[in-house]
Amino acid sequence: MTRVVILGAGPAGLGAAWQLRKRGKAHALVFERRDEVGGNAGSFELAGIPVDYGSHRLHPACQPDILDDLRTLLGADLLARPRHGRIRLGGRWIHFPLQPFDLLRHLPWSFGAGVAGDTVGRLFTAPNGPADSFAGVLSRGLGKTICREFYFPYAAKIWGLPPEELSATQARRRVPAGSLSKMLRRVLAHVPGLAAPDAGRFFYPRHGYGQISGALADAARNAGAEIHLRSAVRQVSLGAPGRGAPHRLEVEADGTVQTVEADWIWSTIPLPAFVQLLSPALPPEVQAARTQVTYRAMVLIYLVVALPQFTEFDTHYFPAADVPLTRLSEPKNYTGRSQPAGHTVLCAELPCEVDDAVWNASDAALGETVRESLARCGLDLRAPILQVTSKRLAAAYPIYRRGYEAPFARLDEWVATLDRVLTFGRQGLFAHDNTHHTLEMAYAAVDCLDPAGAFDRTRWQQYRTEFEAHVVED
Repeated sequence: MTRVVILGAGPAGLGAAWQLRKRGKAHALVFERRDEVGGNAGSFELAGIPVDYGSHRLHPACQPDILDDLRTLLGADLLARPRHGRIRLGGRWIHFPLQPFDLLRHLPWSFGAGVAGDTVGRLFTAPNGPADSFAGVLSRGLGKTICREFYFPYAAKIWGLPPEELSATQARRRVPAGSLSKMLRRVLAHVPGLAAPDAGRFFYPRHGYGQISGALADAARNAGAEIHLRSAVRQVSLGAPGRGAPHRLEVEADGTVQTVEADWIWSTIPLPAFVQLLSPALPPEVQAARTQVTYRAMVLIYLVVALPQFTEFDTHYFPAADVPLTRLSEPKNYTGRSQPAGHTVLCAELPCEVDDAVWNASDAALGETVRESLARCGLDLRAPILQVTSKRLAAAYPIYRRGYEAPFARLDEWVATLDRVLTFGRQGLFAHDNTHHTLEMAYAAVDCLDPAGAFDRTRWQQYRTEFEAHVVED
């Protein structure tokens, strides 16, 4: 039987391993350098509370067959929960998802007047910003007030670039309501009588978001897949194309290096990191393209606070430039749990670059950054902070700079020429995607492989076209 080695034990890699075994198409071996499954979609326990690597949700837009599979795997632990977040806008808090009556009560008058003026002004003036940029697309679709007060400062914090230097693709893939008409439809979707049954709701596992990956890993193992943790792939030597010669991977685990053979290599790790593992070395033009495909890093700061609950809200969003945080979540509120009764955990997200001052800051300094940021927003944290800990994600978000499409295409097209090699998933395809999107990719990859080891590239390209239409759910 075909032997598929999968790099990365996030949802995409685990979903693929499970489906390969469930459908009897291949042996599946998964290698993961961390000591846990889930990748950036994993969880860990802090002070008796399951916490995630940032804020994660499983959205109702999940493909029905995939959602059915997850419901089967998680059973009653997959909870349906109401969205209950808020955005700090113009010094006031606005409910998120946006709700009509809340907007009428809390939207700053100046903001509403600005949006109205922009709507009228669009009839007489040309929009600002280059058409091939994030700034240009959103200026045309939403007007300058929404962009100036929310999307532009938020984008600059998340991706570390002025919105004029970000690609238009960033807007199309990352902003679901990219026009006033779309935004209005999303707001009206929450009006009683007009709302869809799943409007303003999400799915979340009882024991943290990483429970999804844990369940996929258990199902894959039970079906016969091998999952090796604390196992770092150091080099991939590609077999001669067209001859069926196996690929060989050097894998280091517990200080020992072993060689593993594979008929297929499926990678879900960041694309630039994967191609750097390959032997023979990359052609110069491909190496140059690799350096232009980059990710934004993030430090996650966890505060254990001596309160049963900090606020009733699951998530706070901070678009303003004077607050360095982008988002704050309270994991207990995602499940509605009340225990432990004496404390809660806050998770603050702080984008940065690897090895910059934020990345290298101490936990104490990071905790003070969170405290100061919250105070600036009127959320004074007076209760004792029992513990501060941090986690660092080197590849939190792909950065779509203007013009990134050419180097990415060069890298992607070169990888597609490699015999019996496939990349997919959020990291493998350099995609701004949700978990349900990455699982669609995993299922699609398995669909394209037959039990004899042949892969339908034409069908895969059709799937790739569908993936390009994915839009991130907030």
